[in-house]
Amino acid sequence: MLEKLQKVAEHFAQVEARLSDPSVVADVEKFTALTREHAALEPIVKKFHEYKKILAQIDEDKNLLETSTDEDLKILATEELVELKNSKAELETELPIMLLPKDPNDDKNVVMEIRGGVGGEEAALFAGDLFRMYTRYAERQGWRVDIVYSNATTIGGFKEISFTVEGAGAFSKLKYESGTHRVQRVPVTESSGRIHTSAVTVAVMPEAEEVDVVINPADLRIDTYCASGAGGQYVNRTETAIRITHLPTGIVVQCQDEKSQLKNKEKAMRVLRARVKDLVVREQSEAIAADRKSQVGSGDRSEKIRTYNFPQGRVTDHRIKLTLYRIEEILNGDLDDFINALITADRAKKLSK
Repeated sequence: MLEKLQKVAEHFAQVEARLSDPSVVADVEKFTALTREHAALEPIVKKFHEYKKILAQIDEDKNLLETSTDEDLKILATEELVELKNSKAELETELPIMLLPKDPNDDKNVVMEIRGGVGGEEAALFAGDLFRMYTRYAERQGWRVDIVYSNATTIGGFKEISFTVEGAGAFSKLKYESGTHRVQRVPVTESSGRIHTSAVTVAVMPEAEEVDVVINPADLRIDTYCASGAGGQYVNRTETAIRITHLPTGIVVQCQDEKSQLKNKEKAMRVLRARVKDLVVREQSEAIAADRKSQVGSGDRSEKIRTYNFPQGRVTDHRIKLTLYRIEEILNGDLDDFINALITADRAKKLSK
């Protein structure tokens, strides 16, 4: 670990030197990239320097205990050693985590898609419950949620809903939500009171910048149509809704949330870029399946990740075997216990590897 940290410190010094180079300052792209790298490395280097100071002080106190004849000074050195060793242990826990490669997508905004699966109307209702859960979680984090497209049912659920989540660190936390969510409860449509199991799939994708995914306009088929649902004459009679088909992949994205055709197209393109990038990443990941299995929550949408059992009032995350008996609070957006536990488990797996 010390060797790795020393290399990081040396590289950090090189980055600092380059940031003062006039030719680098004049190149906006290079300067911006180096500034980001400097900001990412600085906390690690500061902790490393702190760790080295503690090691030096421990050696000094040990030497003092061996050579000094002043008993009062020895007592002070002994007390200080206890504190220093505790600080050393804390840093030895923190530093390996800081050395883990950071997911380059962690600071990005998120595109989420929720689709009702097995269970018909009940699955659609639960898709609505999950959308509200993520909306309320986003509110707690100070993030912004913006609906792109929704296909609502007559009793208040969603067959499908796409939306963006904008805010610092959105993907770093929401990425663990990708997968199949099961619900076990008595549906409102069930007259005999039998408990049904339904399923909903959640896809979480980092928003792709235009530089991340280059989409040729010639590869797009863009259709306009009248939006359906509430909204009055303007929505129903004006062709403001947009459907974009990416011909090479067959990906179709729709947006009808805005009254402006241009705004709908902008939103749809944001989702399209994210989905195209997601497809490329998934294809690449098939070649490194072993690496994906080493992660907590690989993002596989077929993976059953969580069960919400209403009769017992419990929610179980199957990846980390964590069960909480607070289903109402969780569906009201209190996801911190699950997400923090998933982050911890993910780090532990990566560290063990």
